[in-house]
Amino acid sequence: MFRCGDYFNPMNSKSCRIDSKWGIKVGNFIKYDQINFSLSYFHGMQALTFGGVETIIRQSVPDPRVLEPTDAIVQITLSGICGSDLHVYHGRETGIDHGTVMGHEFVGTIVEAGDGVKKFKKGSRVLSPFTTSCGACFYCRIGLTCRCEKGDLFGWVQSGDGLQGAQAQYVRVPMADTTLISLSNDLSEEKGLLLGDVFSTGFFCAENAGVNEKGTYVVIGCGPVGLMTIVAAKHLGAENLFAIDLSDKRLQVAKEFGAIPVNSLKTDAKTSILNSTNGRGADAVMEVVGSGEALRLAIDLLRPGGTISSVGVHTAENFSFSPGEAYDKNLVYKIGRCPAHYYAEKLLKEEVIQQYPVDKIITHHFALEKGERAYEVFDKKLDDCIKAVLHP
Repeated sequence: MFRCGDYFNPMNSKSCRIDSKWGIKVGNFIKYDQINFSLSYFHGMQALTFGGVETIIRQSVPDPRVLEPTDAIVQITLSGICGSDLHVYHGRETGIDHGTVMGHEFVGTIVEAGDGVKKFKKGSRVLSPFTTSCGACFYCRIGLTCRCEKGDLFGWVQSGDGLQGAQAQYVRVPMADTTLISLSNDLSEEKGLLLGDVFSTGFFCAENAGVNEKGTYVVIGCGPVGLMTIVAAKHLGAENLFAIDLSDKRLQVAKEFGAIPVNSLKTDAKTSILNSTNGRGADAVMEVVGSGEALRLAIDLLRPGGTISSVGVHTAENFSFSPGEAYDKNLVYKIGRCPAHYYAEKLLKEEVIQQYPVDKIITHHFALEKGERAYEVFDKKLDDCIKAVLHP
């Protein structure tokens, strides 16, 4: 029997290696319709796969299987399209194999679990962070679960190695006990989905910024993560909080969440912030776009000794400010991936997400078979789309 990443693959011999338990183990699956013999033994599921730049292909792929005793198979009931998926979609992040199942945001129900899974059972309702984590390594012990020594990002397979994604009907979850989080019946699937990524990332961003009730703060970008950062900053006490974006629709939601909206197409953002701070600049800027232009604006808006907290996924080779500029500002710069498992557990325990109508940012729902259209709508912000989710 051949094994292909998360999936059984009866044909593909590329990147094979011997596995004492399964025979031949291969890195990635091939297109289902290329297999030219009877497949009556194999089951297939629908998934959205990477087909190249700006190409999402909905196709049948083999069902995921339990490969290790600590694996679980989750039947997905809701998955999301993330802004970081668009980096792959547009080719700004490279290296992902063609045919990889996309997506890393999901909630669902466990339909199968290995013998080593003890916390969950068949029928358990769960949410998931966007990376797996072992719970035991140095990084997991200090709360930096996104850098687990054994962890993987859902929806990234490169040169045959990695983990298939969640824009599908099912997904394999390695290290299920220390990756998945129980989704209680009093929490909606929509909030559970947001907790696994954008809501947790928003809190990570605001905490890294050192937000409190005394300062003046700015959020650059009012997409899903930016709006969640606004919620987090207000929860942490921010009273003087500005939100910068190009969309009046998104800025209206930012205002409803408690921020002062600034449309940088209509108003000079730097002048607005300097005028409100006696010319000093903001105490901290939270940059959630992931572009050089946004990072340049962040340092321009910041006072000396201030903090830039950046959670946008940057793909540029160079910073948009120089070491000299950072030195002259006495800059504190914090950047990186959110340890979503740590934050999701923390925010659930503190009952933070239950307090806010964060699910209002989900503006568009699509059936999985409309996934190509969902990417187009989300990418181009058609029909004032803020957040798009998929129903398998």
